Amino acid sequence: MSTGRFVSSASIGSTSTSSSTQISANVPISNTANKWKRESDCDEFVGARRSKHTVVAYKEAIYVFGGDNGKNMLNDLIRFGVKDKSWGRAFATGTPPAPRYHHSAVVHGTSMFVFGGYTGDIHSNSNLTNKNDLFEYNFQNGQWTEWKFIGRTPVARSAHGAAVYDGKLWIYAGYDGNARLNDMWTIRLTGETHQWEEVEQKGDRPPTCCNFPVAVARGCMYVFSGQSGLQITNTLFQFNFKDKTWRRISTEHILRGAPPPPARRYGHTMVHHDRFLYVFGGAADSTLPNDLHCYDLDSQIWSTVTPAPESQIPSGRLFHAAAVIGDAMYIFGGTIDNNVRSGDTYRFQFSSYPKCTLHDDFGKFLQNRQFCDVQFIVGTEEVKISAHIAMIVARSQFLRSKILAARDARNVHFEKLFGTTDVPLAEQPILEVQLPDAQPEAFEIVLNYIYTDRIVFKDPFSHKLVLIMMDVYQLAVQFNIPRLEQLCVQYLEFKISKSNVLDALYNADRMGLTLIKDYCLGFIVKEDHFYNIVMSAEFAALEKPLIVEIIRKRLNPSKHTADCMRYDKTIGTTLESDMAVFLKSGGKEFCDINLVLEEKIIPAHKSILAARCTYFQAMFRSFMPADNTVNIQIGDISPSLEAFDSLLRYIYYGDTKMPPEDSLYLFQAPCFYGFANNRLQAFCKHNLENNITYDNVLQILEASDKMNVLDIKNYALKMVVHNFSQVAKLPKMQDLSRELLLDVIMAIADMKVENKQRIHDTFISQYNDI
Repeated sequence: MSTGRFVSSASIGSTSTSSSTQISANVPISNTANKWKRESDCDEFVGARRSKHTVVAYKEAIYVFGGDNGKNMLNDLIRFGVKDKSWGRAFATGTPPAPRYHHSAVVHGTSMFVFGGYTGDIHSNSNLTNKNDLFEYNFQNGQWTEWKFIGRTPVARSAHGAAVYDGKLWIYAGYDGNARLNDMWTIRLTGETHQWEEVEQKGDRPPTCCNFPVAVARGCMYVFSGQSGLQITNTLFQFNFKDKTWRRISTEHILRGAPPPPARRYGHTMVHHDRFLYVFGGAADSTLPNDLHCYDLDSQIWSTVTPAPESQIPSGRLFHAAAVIGDAMYIFGGTIDNNVRSGDTYRFQFSSYPKCTLHDDFGKFLQNRQFCDVQFIVGTEEVKISAHIAMIVARSQFLRSKILAARDARNVHFEKLFGTTDVPLAEQPILEVQLPDAQPEAFEIVLNYIYTDRIVFKDPFSHKLVLIMMDVYQLAVQFNIPRLEQLCVQYLEFKISKSNVLDALYNADRMGLTLIKDYCLGFIVKEDHFYNIVMSAEFAALEKPLIVEIIRKRLNPSKHTADCMRYDKTIGTTLESDMAVFLKSGGKEFCDINLVLEEKIIPAHKSILAARCTYFQAMFRSFMPADNTVNIQIGDISPSLEAFDSLLRYIYYGDTKMPPEDSLYLFQAPCFYGFANNRLQAFCKHNLENNITYDNVLQILEASDKMNVLDIKNYALKMVVHNFSQVAKLPKMQDLSRELLLDVIMAIADMKVENKQRIHDTFISQYNDI
């Protein structure tokens, strides 16, 4: 998201705006998050079409070096200015690197460093060789310089990875002409002595590979996929520069209910921005996908980015290059369908909203066990497990019925004891619900899923996980939580192996889990499984009826036997959807707090409010009003009923969709109510900037001044100035306070000064060029 940024009138013609933003050609606008836009084409005489090149960013421009155009290798250096949106050849002196492709290029300080690559004459197929030379290009004077080394040097290579960290260039893996590599070398980019050092790598390093991208974030280098022969994978690897240790990142997407990683591929790009890694393009098993994948470094979850409406999405391609400037990614060139070299440029506007903390907030609330109002008595040993009624009844109809039955029984007891059911909350004992058939460990896993939509193990390396997950599956079926059922099925399908399938079969039979039992039988009788399994000691110890079933299955396999368990991935609900229904209709009979706004009573749930807002958490812990009533405000402002409804939607299920007038009321809410981050504020700001029109700008100006939201006030002032001939005719103009009218006059004066300075600077610049 681009917040507080404005596009100059010179470039506004190539920037599309949403239909709701009714503004003139000179009005400042914000870039739309997650929007693709094709930029100005590079003229052929400049040298556009190419692939296997590099792109780096320096200040407000991207620099493209080398590659091949389908006929020849290149060593030209071209430049695209992101502000003036113009292409040209970069000024250069000295001797540049020989024409090459599959080299690497990085930026450190005021210089670009080009290492290695494949060079020669591809047209005549002569002098083709890999290189291990290192060239420096100084952006300030345009000077090319080749570095000379002392001591050992890396083997010549191409299609490798390169990164800068701690003032050093790091070179990893690639192809030396005979084999793929996975060695690593580093050289300091400062000082007079130029000496390479081979890095002793530790940990779970990736397989030998080439044609992969690297990205640097948080003191680590990340490598995703690439060409690794039979070992090609879609695993993400992390290298920590300080301890020089590799780690294979397991996304556990099955347990998290998240999308899987992108398909394995090569020739793709990966860049880092904010807390995300973005992967685009490449060749994925003979296809050229053009979807954009995103890896969240905080939650460790992959997702596919949905492009904004009216996006100009690039076609699928490989051997393109990408770089980040500010809050946008620029992609240039590459090989597209039919082996055609591309010369087009695309800009992708990042969405820099803080992450949604809904799942984390509810998960921490469960761990802390504050304000629990229900206690489950679990298993034959009657283990007591505390929770919150609102969360439970929102997600499971079965447990909802159990809680209602327990509450009715308690009311009957109150009636007999006190002659009334109207007993003060402070004097009521915690509600107890019996679950004698559940296993405590499995129930804790289900409980965590109810709060977070995730499956978490206390001991993720336990050999009993398959058996525990079968207990979880049984509870998911009993509690009527279909999506958890699907996750269990997917996990078991992923984890059941030749070494544990007999245990799984025995327990599935004992527990009456027909779906899993059938899968285990089908797994055992497979041609490449059967011999090893039946020759094991575990098979000999199996109960006779199960042995008979296995033999019969082997001799007469059902034509319906499948390689996977039958389940429907489309069924089931998410945490967000369940909480939305709970807020709108399903949770009314469980409300335990009254929020009062404009004399209207809004029933709500203490546990939900406390889980998401430290304001309510502190209130309920320290000075809860005796009548369970809380007057609502945001700082010194009383929000409208509509705005507070938007706020409750955000608290209950993370919804950020709201009209712009609500956004202005809620701009201060994250700070006042103590949310985990300013995600809501970021959405409010973006919503306002993209929906202010000359029709409503004066209302926004007045409200932002009243609420002291300076960013939005300044934005509104700029819009008033740019549309003054229209805004001045609005009736609302007559109602502005004297102070705001003075602010408008000062903004007009400032604009005139800026215009004069711009004209002066343009004249001086043109005069100097003569």
